Amino acid sequence: MSANLIQSTSGTPWAAWQQAAHLARATWLDPRQLCPPGRRLVMIAPHPDDEILMAGGLLAGFKGREQDLMLISATDGEGSHPGSSHWTEHRLRRQRPLESRQALKQLGLDPNRLDWRRLHLKDGQLPREEAFLVSHLTQLLRPGDLLMATWRGDGHCDHEAVGRAAAHAAQARQVQLAEVPVWAWHWAQPDDPRLPWPRAHRLQLDETRVADKRKALNAHTSQLEADGDQPPVLPPHLLDCLLQPFELVFL
Repeated sequence: MSANLIQSTSGTPWAAWQQAAHLARATWLDPRQLCPPGRRLVMIAPHPDDEILMAGGLLAGFKGREQDLMLISATDGEGSHPGSSHWTEHRLRRQRPLESRQALKQLGLDPNRLDWRRLHLKDGQLPREEAFLVSHLTQLLRPGDLLMATWRGDGHCDHEAVGRAAAHAAQARQVQLAEVPVWAWHWAQPDDPRLPWPRAHRLQLDETRVADKRKALNAHTSQLEADGDQPPVLPPHLLDCLLQPFELVFL
């Protein structure tokens, strides 16, 4: 599904997801079980808000242990507002990484202490870069790492390319892979058979982590504000789904 198609559909509200039997059966995990101190999290985000949408609550737990986190930003997110005279690609290429930096600060993280790799690949073209991403990730991974990426079935070409590349790299390096749905909350139906429910786990977030995630998301102003008669890139009902007291991961 293209980004335009994602945005054109009405979306699935959280009230509908609350009726999902598969979601209710997903195993609860404490974030410390998945990423205990000393275990490195390598997270690859297709666009500059995806690290927060995917796992802002999990990332909040890395305050003071930034040495256990590697963040890879595949693109600068310059393609989020096609045709906009306000949010041009040139402006977004500068603005969105700044929003990411502010968002990480809202989580209590020190961006200067992070191993943060910016790849500057073209937004919307990551399927063409898949082989490069596999090679790049394979070189960066170490035994014992947890590799986190957007789910390979997420319905956005960049998210899916990142997910496929991460799956190949994780298999090559024999490290654990965690895939996270983002846009699937928007287009999928509760108990949708296209989602890999047998692999689903819920990372439990306390109120503080949810509040930190909300503050971090609010830093992404370019994605949250209407652009003339165009609605925000991130619809409110999607944010509702992603600001629940858990983060859904496929392990």
